[in-house]
Amino acid sequence: MENANDTTEINFILLGLFKHTPIHLFLFSMVLMFFLTSLMGNALMIMLICEDPRLHTPMFFLLSQLSVMDMMLVSTIVPKMAANYLMGTGSISPAGCGAQIFLFLTLGGGECFLLAAMAYDRYVAICHPLRYHILMNQKLCLHMTAGSWLLGGVDGLMQAGVTLSFAYCHSREINHFFCEAPTLVRLACADTMFFELFMYVCCVLMLLIPLSLILASYSLILAAVLRMQSTAAQKKAFATCSSHLAVVGLFYGAIIFIYMRPKSYHSVAYDKVISAFYTIFTPVLNPLIYSVRNKEVKGALRKWLEKHFLGQLQ
Repeated sequence: MENANDTTEINFILLGLFKHTPIHLFLFSMVLMFFLTSLMGNALMIMLICEDPRLHTPMFFLLSQLSVMDMMLVSTIVPKMAANYLMGTGSISPAGCGAQIFLFLTLGGGECFLLAAMAYDRYVAICHPLRYHILMNQKLCLHMTAGSWLLGGVDGLMQAGVTLSFAYCHSREINHFFCEAPTLVRLACADTMFFELFMYVCCVLMLLIPLSLILASYSLILAAVLRMQSTAAQKKAFATCSSHLAVVGLFYGAIIFIYMRPKSYHSVAYDKVISAFYTIFTPVLNPLIYSVRNKEVKGALRKWLEKHFLGQLQ
């Protein structure tokens, strides 16, 4: 293949996640269903939080930001993947590829720090309930949210810019269903060792630092819960935190599996499945986990249904 020093000359080819077989067509339909469910579930969560005054608290404000990130994440990945599959082409321009890398890393990195902010919120609510409105004031909540978006954006901008600066003189076929920096870098004909080291350092900062803060917060929460005299209070505290821990485990487990493993342990087939898990399936689970396990959300949903549907029937 001819040398292409300018990444704007030739499009990349995404090989995709599915083949054109009956079983893969069924799996593709399931992905579309998950995509639509994620959009509707997260949009409903945002709408309930905005409409119900009882949900105008720091915890639910952070949850609304998580829903925004999840909606943008699936919208970054699935529509292009679906269009390529239905049209029988995997073509994506370098600009489109760079946009996917930037948005994915911005949203993924932002979600890491946002989950850490949510863990701190739970720590303050359980360990310092009388000072909750002082420690988790509106200004701090906005700063943590803005910081999550900003840090994710800086990481996405740096990695997308450096990734597209390489010359790609080998095959431009990307064995993935979206442009992900580690997969794209393998096609570069330049020495990428320094960038791979830089990318690994970014992963440590964007994954392990927030995860350490989350583990520290929940260690303090666990110690406080075990000191509680009331069994009912213990159950309420565990119920409040279990949904957040479920989200953290699903999201961080999948991303660390992809980005923190040694290169020798990587398998293209496994990597695509795990990537689908945290880019497509986790955004579906987040609103379900928080709504099913949260009485305030269920109450707000019941109130909204009564107002907009039962009221019209009467």
